[in-house]
Amino acid sequence: MPHIQLNTPIPGPKSTEIMKRRMEAVSNALGQAMPISVKRAKGSLVEDVDGNVLIDLAGGIGTLGVGHAPDFVVKAIQEQAENLVHMCSIVATYEPYVELCEELNRITPGDFKKKTLLANGGSEAVENAVKFARRYTGRQGVIVFEGAYHGRTNLTMSMTSKYALFKKGFGPFASEIYRVPAPSFYRVPKGMTQEAYLEWCCNNLEHALISHVDGSALAAIVIEPVLGEGGFIPMPEPFLRKIREICTREGAVMIADEIQSGSGRTGKLYAIEHSGVVPDLIISAKSLGGGMPISAVTGRAEIIDAPHTGGVGSTYGGNPVACAAALAAIRHINTPEVLSQAARVERVVREVFEPLKGKVAALGDVRGVGAMMAVEFVKDHDTLEPWSDFVMEVVKRSLQRGVIVIRAGLYTNCIRFLPQLDIPEDQLREALQVVAEVVQQVDQDLGVVRA
Repeated sequence: MPHIQLNTPIPGPKSTEIMKRRMEAVSNALGQAMPISVKRAKGSLVEDVDGNVLIDLAGGIGTLGVGHAPDFVVKAIQEQAENLVHMCSIVATYEPYVELCEELNRITPGDFKKKTLLANGGSEAVENAVKFARRYTGRQGVIVFEGAYHGRTNLTMSMTSKYALFKKGFGPFASEIYRVPAPSFYRVPKGMTQEAYLEWCCNNLEHALISHVDGSALAAIVIEPVLGEGGFIPMPEPFLRKIREICTREGAVMIADEIQSGSGRTGKLYAIEHSGVVPDLIISAKSLGGGMPISAVTGRAEIIDAPHTGGVGSTYGGNPVACAAALAAIRHINTPEVLSQAARVERVVREVFEPLKGKVAALGDVRGVGAMMAVEFVKDHDTLEPWSDFVMEVVKRSLQRGVIVIRAGLYTNCIRFLPQLDIPEDQLREALQVVAEVVQQVDQDLGVVRA
């Protein structure tokens, strides 16, 4: 029996009415990928206000690795809320904050003494990580990468790539941010081997210490082990090792932004563990909270302790209810049974979409790691010209057929899959099959435009 149940067209009349109210009451600057209003959700199934049941493959942009409203997270929230909803960690200590920090110190990579600071969301955690690095090193320079996404505050927006969507009209931006290319094996320049291209990327990073910022002024290099908004591009192990080498040599701090790629998303608790590279600081958020707003910076104690007392803080950061949810979520994820499910998700995604490479002219690449997968669409396989309109049409039609997917990529020409790690396989296959059918339909309908 199919899990998708459509009682009305999407969007239905009740969703349409609430959307009208939203237009009147909410800033137009706040985008919305899906024109539906959600009533309830459980696991990977979402019910809108019109009674339609959809399968969610977007997972709150990666925040729902444990799915919607899992019983163990709900129970943890209820029990904590009965005792303490809020206190503020600056005012007094409460055990859930300490317990979560202890857990993160234990599970993050590195055989050194670690400490943690909690905050509300990814942007705040990235800012804290940069603060720690700058205070520890006494330097200001930060190297980031093309295609990166680190947040929407002024500093993190400055660190983020993709100007038109995230930065247009919001300057001036923060200084001392230096951006260099990150390797993408799908876009290796013609005439170069992957090995030569990767060597060029590593050499270019070294060159940045001459052309952009001297090593003596470098506070940190910040890298997503798998680019998120950039299109789910895994960073090759040699490139991560080059970053580690430079940071060690220059006395800079290596920061792994695992906001989207962490919390078991790639089959290990942190994506950087696939490489064996150990960063100095790791940033966690999104699925860490099991749906609740929380983030963390974890790493070398001497770096985390570098600012003066009172130099960092957050009114709601590490809220006790969010801490309780995070503890429940991470303990569920950090089991062989759940972590192994990420590989299953990758296998099924590849089984569905790899065969379409010979059938769908627009399908350029299928990539990712674990339950962090993407498919990229192009107008031409020689020029690799991105085709964002194709993706927009696939997203719209998939929703109309009961599947929630969202876009990604520097050129907004990828569809990303961020399902619940242990999504039932029949639900996963049902949803992916719908998207695959839609992809083939859109390819036929827009093929004449490509020609």
